[in-house]
Amino acid sequence: MRPLDEKETSAVFEKLFKFVGNNLKNIVENPSHEGPDSNPGRYCFRLHKNKVFYASESLVKRATNIARPSLVSLGTCIGKYTHGGSFHLTVQALNLLAANAKHKVWLKPQSEMSFLYGNHVLKSALGRITDNIAPGDGVVVFSMADVPLGFGVAAKSTQDCRKLDPNAIVVLHQADVGEYLRMEDEL
Repeated sequence: MRPLDEKETSAVFEKLFKFVGNNLKNIVENPSHEGPDSNPGRYCFRLHKNKVFYASESLVKRATNIARPSLVSLGTCIGKYTHGGSFHLTVQALNLLAANAKHKVWLKPQSEMSFLYGNHVLKSALGRITDNIAPGDGVVVFSMADVPLGFGVAAKSTQDCRKLDPNAIVVLHQADVGEYLRMEDEL
């Protein structure tokens, strides 16, 4: 377990910025009230076995007593580095993204299961969509009851969505909470 270097930090922040925009400041400066200290600490990012973790500083300090080979996880795993060196957000980052999301999409109740099975979001599945979404922006997908279901990348802008036919893809699927069941062994 070690801090991220300059290149790794920029890759993680670029990916997070795609979804949360200027709210990235809230993630980085979020006070932590864990541990014995009465003063609130902060959260930090750590790399362990190609996975990036978001954990409080007090938890990181306590984890230094554990040998690296024995340490399995620390805090919230928000993503991982592939063998090619690119960074991918994982479904565990959903709570962090949903709380700070810049662009949101809400699905109709009958379309939620399709998304949770790993399919893209079609225009006919949209219940609501935030304004000013551009193609390629990170989007957090919610149910109509404001329960975060997953996230993806916008395929069309908000204005284009109004003119599309019902079977056109609006959001390209990246991760959803159904992965906890589908990929149980890998998470």
